[in-house]
Parts: sequence; structure tokens; C-alpha cells
Amino acid sequence: MSLEQLRGRLTELDKRLLELIAERQKLSREVAEVKSREGRATRDFKREREVLLNAREQARTLDISPDLAESVMRLLIRGSLTTQERIRVSAGGRGEGHTALVIGGSGKMGRWFAEFLASQGYAITIADPAGEPEGFDRGGYTHVPDWRVLSLTHDLIVVATPLKIADDVLAELAERKPPGVIFDIGSLKTPLRRGISALRAAGCRVTSVHPMFGPDTELLSGRHVVFVDLGDAEAIDRARDLFASTMAEQVVMSLDDHDRLVAYVLGLSHALNIAFFTALAESGEAAPRLAKLSSTTYDAQVEVATRVARESPELYFEIQHLNEYGRESLQALRDAVERIWRAVESNDATQFTALMSKGREYLAGRVREA
Repeated sequence: MSLEQLRGRLTELDKRLLELIAERQKLSREVAEVKSREGRATRDFKREREVLLNAREQARTLDISPDLAESVMRLLIRGSLTTQERIRVSAGGRGEGHTALVIGGSGKMGRWFAEFLASQGYAITIADPAGEPEGFDRGGYTHVPDWRVLSLTHDLIVVATPLKIADDVLAELAERKPPGVIFDIGSLKTPLRRGISALRAAGCRVTSVHPMFGPDTELLSGRHVVFVDLGDAEAIDRARDLFASTMAEQVVMSLDDHDRLVAYVLGLSHALNIAFFTALAESGEAAPRLAKLSSTTYDAQVEVATRVARESPELYFEIQHLNEYGRESLQALRDAVERIWRAVESNDATQFTALMSKGREYLAGRVREA
């Protein structure tokens, strides 16, 4: 058989594989409907384990890599869970008959929230001077350039503007005293103290939300959504209820605790990757040349650093600069690099080993806690 004929057979097999995946997705939608009717949870870890073990066993009998089979099945399971989660959120219909205003809804996360709320049945108004959102696939929304022209009678008001604007928006909303629940989705909360305090003083129903994921996220399983308790139980319950039909992990904390932890979860990790790719870019070594000598660790770090490098510099600078607790994590990174430098420079293997041992113990504790 010629090369072209073999490639033709592969093309046919690829088509059949995709057809089977489509059939599997259809079955997943039916499973979601049954689970919804019977009140069952979307995710069944026992069933997932059975599917993966079965795939590995079948792979051995078919003389293919069990790891490959498991990887493929994990992707298919993720696709099924995404389908089931969307159906569950839509079926919940928490927004039916209600309205939501998303200020900054043409931005990436603003658009995500607008679509998320629309999927629950909310009638959406997007206010953004940047124009109508691209890729909004729900339809049925209203767009205005300026939220100030609206009557603000919405049941929900989501502030999805950049941090440097959000505080002013919150303060202006406080002057209007809208009756609905108001929350921002900023990555930091301490820069919003003035606006949040103004809303609370005005008697508005206010909380604050931080979705710990990006706008490309489809499946919320394993993702965290942080809710900042500002003393309004009704507001925080309403915000949390938006995610009740998803598989997201909900975390409630104070404003200061949020930013103190975010300084490490976001600030430290961002800074580490920025330092990593800055050192590489200024090393004088071409990326293709380094790739020829790459290791597993290097490749994994480059992959993460590449994602960071593609993000918004303005947003990442805000996360570093505006956090009242941000300098703490940056100083910790600076001190850690200095300690590594001193250990290497002074030929102190004991100190170097101590650093690695301490890190190993800390990370093992994190795994045990999870």
C-alpha cells in the first residue's frame, strides 16, 4: 500500500473517531438530563476511576500505551463534564425573569460573566464604551456605551472593569443606590476599599467576587471562586447561588485575607515567571538553541511562562502594584533568590540542601492537605 493510500486510511479513521466522539457527547447530554431529573451530582469520581482503569486495561489487550489511553479518556471525560455542567447551569434557570447589568461586559472576563448569566436565563445589559462584545454567543443582550444613562433597576450589577476604573464605578453606583445586588470581579480588593465602603454606607446590597480562572475556562470543576464577605449575608448568598449548579469550589474570606493570599497565589507566581522569561530573553541565547537541550522541568516552566507572557501587561502590573500586600511576596522571592545565590557562591551544599528539604516538606504538606 502506498503512502498516499495509508494517509487516506488515517483520514478515514480520524473521521470515524470524531463521529464516535460526537456520539459520546450526545450520550453525555442525555446523562446530564437524567442526573438533573434525579438530583444527582454532575461529577462522579468513582465512575471516572472505573472508566480510566477500564481504558488502561483495554489498552494493554490492544497493545497500545495505557498512558495514552488514559490521557485520551481524561480529555473525553473533561468534554463530557463541560457539556453536563452547561446543561445543569441552564436547567437551573436561576435568572429567569431577572435582569443583570455587566459594566465592562465587552472585556474578556466581563463577556464570560455576561454569557454565564445569560445561560441561567438573565436578561443581559452590557455597558461598555469599547463597543459590543465579540464572540457573545448567547444573543438577546442589550448594549449601551455608558451605564450612567440607565435606570439601574437590575437585579444584579456586575462591575467587570479594570481595577483602576472599578473603584470609581463602585463609588458612583453608591450615589445612585441601586436596589439590586452589586459585586465586582476584580483580582484585587484592597484598591476598591473606597468604592466598597461607599456602597456599604449607602445601604446597598454589596459583595465582591474573584473568579480564580481566565476567560477561556469552560469547565469549572477544580476551579475556585472566592467570595469576599462584606457583611451583607443576602448579597453573598445571591452571588454564591450563581455558581450552585456548577462544580466550582466556593471559598469565603475577608477582604484583607483575600489580597494577602493573592499576593502569593497570583503575585508571586506571575513575578517568578516574568523573572524566568526575562532572564532567558536577556541571556543572549536563542530560544531554538535552548530548546535542543531542554529538559522536562525546563519545558514545563517554559509552557507556564509562555502563557503568562501572553497575558495583559496592564492587568499583571496592577496585580503587582496595587495590592497593599504585594511587596511581601516580591520581597520573599527576592530573598529566596539571594539565599540560593549565597549558597552557590559560598559552596555551601548544606544550606542549598536545607532550602530544597524545606521546600519538599512544604509541598508535601500541600498535597496532604488537598
